[in-house]
Amino acid sequence: MQHGIRDNLSQFLHQLLQVMLVGFTIGMMRTVVPALSESEFGVPKDSFMLLTAFVVAFGLVKGTLNFVAGRLSERIGRKKVLLLGWAAALPIPLMVYFAPSWSWIVAATVLLGINQGLTWSMTQTSKLDITRADQRGLTIGLNEFSGYVGLALAGIITAYLATMLGPRSGLLLFGMTTILLALLLTLLWVKDTLPWAKHEAGLSSGPLARYPTNISAQPTTWEVFTLVSWRDKRLAAISQAGLVEKFVDALVWVFYPVFLYQRGISLPDIGWIVGVYGFVWGGSQFFTGKLSDHIGRHMPNVLGMWICGAGVALMLFGEGMVWWSFSAAVSGIGMALLYPNLSAAIADISHPDWRGSAIGIYRFWRDLGYGIGALGLGIAAHFSGSVEAAFWFVAISMFLSGGWLWLFGEETHPRINPLQP
Repeated sequence: MQHGIRDNLSQFLHQLLQVMLVGFTIGMMRTVVPALSESEFGVPKDSFMLLTAFVVAFGLVKGTLNFVAGRLSERIGRKKVLLLGWAAALPIPLMVYFAPSWSWIVAATVLLGINQGLTWSMTQTSKLDITRADQRGLTIGLNEFSGYVGLALAGIITAYLATMLGPRSGLLLFGMTTILLALLLTLLWVKDTLPWAKHEAGLSSGPLARYPTNISAQPTTWEVFTLVSWRDKRLAAISQAGLVEKFVDALVWVFYPVFLYQRGISLPDIGWIVGVYGFVWGGSQFFTGKLSDHIGRHMPNVLGMWICGAGVALMLFGEGMVWWSFSAAVSGIGMALLYPNLSAAIADISHPDWRGSAIGIYRFWRDLGYGIGALGLGIAAHFSGSVEAAFWFVAISMFLSGGWLWLFGEETHPRINPLQP
């Protein structure tokens, strides 16, 4: 049983296609739904807290399911968890199509959180199972590249479908096609990669990783949770950075469409501006993930936090398609630097025996950031009476979180900063 992208290329490519379909599924809920929340789904004008409710629900559910997925996959296997995630998504397009009120959208987003927590976790974990330690940055970079390019494409495609067929019919057609295709491909071609992880646990070649020492050989769920969350300062610094960076994505999801729609930008053009963020983020990760395999994870992560926050602030300093697209691209570059490499850093210092759980717990905190971030930017907009306050809330949070990561994190790459025997 060999580890490496080339040795497992067929399965690696199947998993890349899976994560692109995962990106399609969340992307269909991003451009059209927030922009038409008032006219199509009955959200009163300037009801910022109600508008953010669906992202708060998504973050809480997805974060929890990330945690569950990691631990469950170590018991029943990666493929079964992936199938459960796709089954949970089946009602989503129908609920959006028949939605009489915004509460149905919130309920559909709960199912979306279950889908994303189970499926995205498994595509990432499965790829890490079958690749080598010196390919982790590239592996996660390719995973997130595929997922977020899918997300960006879905936002643009559904914007055009909504214009041609109507928002409900367009989302129904796109959503059902995506989910049924993903289920079929999982059943026919995806393999369970848990045996690769068990095999890796018995290997001891290459530089020694700086695994935490204050954990037992067969740790409980609570033991791994406390280690990743606060007992190991490196893992805790990475986890809080993951949580805060999701404030940006919550802002892009909820308030970018509203901000731009209020300024007279059409739905397709909003799709393109938000798509620039997704395309730059997704496309750049192919390079930034591989970059971290050569220069390390720590500084790309810290700089990514600060650059991403700067891009958010820049949105408020100009007008027009070009300026807003440029600002979105800056945020996309920052996200590309930090996103795959925060996950790679977690994988670097998590033992194969409990790596699935550690990744799930990190992703729990990271995607809880959707809920906390959406709540925070909703409160900021509510009390100020404008969406601009939400942009400042997110930008400042990113700068402070990057500082925390810089102070308490360290380089985790086993080759660059190995454990001295």
